[in-house]
Amino acid sequence: MSLDLIVLAGDIDDVPVDLSQGMQWAFRLLIAVFLFGIALDSRPDDFRAALRRPGVFGVLLTTQYVVMPALTLGLLVLLDPHPSVALGMIFVICCPSGSVSNLITHRARGDVALSVSLTAVSNLTALVATPAAFAFWGSLYPDTDRLLTEIQLDAGDMAIEIVILLGIPFALGVLVAQRLPALAARLRRPLEIATLLFLVTLAAGALGSRIADVLPFLGAVAAGVVLQNALSFIVGYGAGRTSRLPDPGVRTMTIEIGMRNTGLALVLVLAYFDELGGAILLVAMWAAWDVIVGLSVAAWWRRRPLAPSETPLARRGPTAS
Repeated sequence: MSLDLIVLAGDIDDVPVDLSQGMQWAFRLLIAVFLFGIALDSRPDDFRAALRRPGVFGVLLTTQYVVMPALTLGLLVLLDPHPSVALGMIFVICCPSGSVSNLITHRARGDVALSVSLTAVSNLTALVATPAAFAFWGSLYPDTDRLLTEIQLDAGDMAIEIVILLGIPFALGVLVAQRLPALAARLRRPLEIATLLFLVTLAAGALGSRIADVLPFLGAVAAGVVLQNALSFIVGYGAGRTSRLPDPGVRTMTIEIGMRNTGLALVLVLAYFDELGGAILLVAMWAAWDVIVGLSVAAWWRRRPLAPSETPLARRGPTAS
């Protein structure tokens, strides 16, 4: 790292990337609506599938909460980033599958039904796994352990926040899907598109209003974002092959592990680490870069059609090309 970047990294926690209370509540609402939309597409079969194929779901959860955090510690030793940037890297990698992974999987000609099942299980598991994994892996890196000690983070409080953001809207969505299937079918697609557009618009507006202040610090987080994100997609591909999935399933597993629920990560990092500009900037840049890479991977795979025998016959999911 150059001397200029070291100086910049030392001041990164002073970068004004905090959001107003109104903006933070808007992000919370959008995440809740997005999870409600995912739940509208979830059925009891999705969770029974986890019981019928425990190996596939076991590989997903082990990779998300054990393999990737362990590899992230290796990246931290290699890059030696600012402590708050390191904390952001550990935090984002302990979050569940990305909310938009189902749409990206569809674009990549992956197995949409499997994607919905994996996303549902990943986000439900996150109610316990995300705060526990973050507390554990964060304590293993000296710089982040020191920060967590200073902040006195309560993992229980974070778990309650995650239950509110993920658990309640997900439960309501499942209830609507079971009791009012016709309404769920009408709401599903519009909710996915609308919440994605609003989320991107809010994120772009929040970052754009401070771009002049943020721009000088991007170099201090760029390497961590790019390398960690690339590693997630590569490891996700390896996990798909390890699970002996057919090609559509490999594409799905790659995207599920490669993409994180960065909307959830951004809300939580603003709630608990609002004075750590490095962590906030890392997560915000991860969110934008993750979508760019996900769309690029999907476009690459989309140009490589599957053999007819491998085309996933998804029972539901996005149908627009």
